[in-house]
Amino acid sequence: MAELAQPLPVLTPDTTLAHAPPTAMQHLTILTGASRGMGLAMARQLLAPDRLLLCVSRQLNDSLDAEALARGCTLLQWSQDLADPGTARLRLQAWLDGQDHRLLSSATLINNAGMIPRIGPLDDCPADELAAALRIGLEAPMQLTAAFLGATARWVDAGWQGPRKVLNISSGLGRYPMAAQAPYCAAKAGLDHFTRCSALDEARRPGGARLVSLAPGVIDTDMQTQLRAGDPAAFPDLQRFVSLQRDGQLSSPDEAAARLLAWLERPEFGEQPVADVRD
Repeated sequence: MAELAQPLPVLTPDTTLAHAPPTAMQHLTILTGASRGMGLAMARQLLAPDRLLLCVSRQLNDSLDAEALARGCTLLQWSQDLADPGTARLRLQAWLDGQDHRLLSSATLINNAGMIPRIGPLDDCPADELAAALRIGLEAPMQLTAAFLGATARWVDAGWQGPRKVLNISSGLGRYPMAAQAPYCAAKAGLDHFTRCSALDEARRPGGARLVSLAPGVIDTDMQTQLRAGDPAAFPDLQRFVSLQRDGQLSSPDEAAARLLAWLERPEFGEQPVADVRD
């Protein structure tokens, strides 16, 4: 492991760190669901010598550590089950409270993690899968956003003036209903609406954070594979997802990640709290 420079991130037994000596000021980015798919693509594109990247996922990604070290970037990975969102909130809050905000030029939270439970009518969804889908897809983003906004607001109260942003990765299914997808659609609809509400709260505060719930389009990820493997009898829209792949209409994870991160850098980010990259 490379020699570490101050300030040191808070480490626990299920944390990995790939670290190069930081520049004088760093951008802080927190990303959930970063171990695979579009989340992993975003993590790789976010690696930079002037960024402190904290990735929160159930599984750690060794290749991401290796890439960070090779490129001289600061990466911190947490193994954290977001189906336990209360613990995740407390952990993030404690970590943020331990950071020296004077060494940070900006702070961003990207809530990307989500899950699709068993595909079919709501009454066919096992209780544990339904609960996990709502905890990971809605409660965890709310809890982590609460921790992020609270901790960084205290930085603002102490005189810090860096921009604060929250990017929630939503879905068109949060805006358009689909049979056999009630838990996922409900979680994404809730994500959109809590973003609207929190954006109104932040607009009333000096130095308030900017929030956007952004649909990334259709992407060739494990979720798409899961949808295409659904039971036609329980999933009437199955053929639509099969056709999307067959007709080459799926974006690659790298392409989708680049569009999302470009949206994050728009000067008007936050003016429209619910948006779609295809708009």
